[in-house]
Amino acid sequence: MFETLSDRLQNAFARLRSKGKLTEDDVKEAMREIRRALLEADVHHAVAKEFTERIREKAVGQEILQSLSAGQQVVKIVHEELITLMGSDQAKIARAPKPPTVVMMVGLQGAGKTTAAAKLARHLQKKEFRRPMLVAADIYRPAAIDQLKILGQQIEVPVYAPGADIAPQKIVEQAMKEAINGSYDYLIIDTAGRLHIDDTLMDELMQMKSICSPHEILLVIDAMTGQDAITVAEHFHSKLEVTGIIMTKLDGDTRGGAALTVRHVTGCPVKFVGTGEKTDALEPFYPDRMASRILGMGDVLSLIEKAQETIDEKQAKELEAKFLKNEFTLEDFLSQLQQVRKMGPLEQVLGMLPGMGKLKQLQQANVDESQINKVEAIILSMSKAERQKPELVTKSSSRRVRIAKGSGTQVKDVNQLLRQFEDMRKMMKHLTGLTKGGKKGIAGLNALGGLGPKGGMPFGQKGKRRR
Repeated sequence: MFETLSDRLQNAFARLRSKGKLTEDDVKEAMREIRRALLEADVHHAVAKEFTERIREKAVGQEILQSLSAGQQVVKIVHEELITLMGSDQAKIARAPKPPTVVMMVGLQGAGKTTAAAKLARHLQKKEFRRPMLVAADIYRPAAIDQLKILGQQIEVPVYAPGADIAPQKIVEQAMKEAINGSYDYLIIDTAGRLHIDDTLMDELMQMKSICSPHEILLVIDAMTGQDAITVAEHFHSKLEVTGIIMTKLDGDTRGGAALTVRHVTGCPVKFVGTGEKTDALEPFYPDRMASRILGMGDVLSLIEKAQETIDEKQAKELEAKFLKNEFTLEDFLSQLQQVRKMGPLEQVLGMLPGMGKLKQLQQANVDESQINKVEAIILSMSKAERQKPELVTKSSSRRVRIAKGSGTQVKDVNQLLRQFEDMRKMMKHLTGLTKGGKKGIAGLNALGGLGPKGGMPFGQKGKRRR
């Protein structure tokens, strides 16, 4: 996400950092580059102009221009202004004093509203330990009710779906009673959408709003619609008083201007962003973390949270000890690799590491998951003794031939894995020595470090080792 904007901004910053002291002309030129970058990312022109003007005012002060680290200070100003633009603090989902908390999901057809409703229910259940219930109130779109039922089964969340023959208003009224009787914490209502905003849609939504008095009205917007997303948000907000926004398909939009400006234009905070198709691909929106990602600073906090969700604490400590004693085996690596993959697409995970976004080689590689499958196949084709002692394979050509045949690969692939694994093990022993405390998730992040270009584990298009 934000690849185009991130590239342009980092190019502008690189020119600033290459200078000693800055002149006012240097700052003006950088602001022109930043403004162009924002416009190309589908940021509204008025917002782009106001944003760059605020930065220019702060950056042309004498204490900035006369500083030897002026370039870094301008980056700091841009970072702060990006956070302000996106809303400063994380906007959390509401929680009613007396349950259930009613959440209406609204938006145009095709924005991903039904899937977003299921993702939100899963988030509330798994991350906030609440009892949600979904409501199938979209009786117009073919298969919308069945889709929500299937998603509900997948995430083990009940779905109230009396059928398409009942008016949406009546469905909501009955669902309210069901939620109260069932002592559910959240009632998430999937409403109908249209291909465009019309009076019929808005009238129906306003009637449903008056019936259930929702604590949250979350507008689901497709990030790939660009500046049209802002127009949609303004229309819905003027009629329904939207309380928050879920931005879907952000993983597929390299620009992301809508996510940057919707808070500024409408006053409605982005509360969640969709980062993939699976039901667990929904993240709370943190303006500070997103600003860091855009500027290529990574998002270590989110990465650690993902690691903590997937990596067993006891196992992490055991692996930490193995790293220190240089006893990390291919069996351990396979286990860690499988856990890291649970954290999400590797391209996204690696993008959270500071500096990774700047690596053109990473972008060109597109983190070919088939290469990871190849690594797994090779390790699984080894005996337990070989996984425990890779040197057995290193010293035996016949073993390497057998493993290559068993994994459907070539001997050179086996040789490459063994060589790179040994390099990674040495590097990880050094890195682990620098980390203190054996914190939960460290071992997973250490193993992850071996997947990057410098770590050398093959994930490029042709499995080439990248340096």
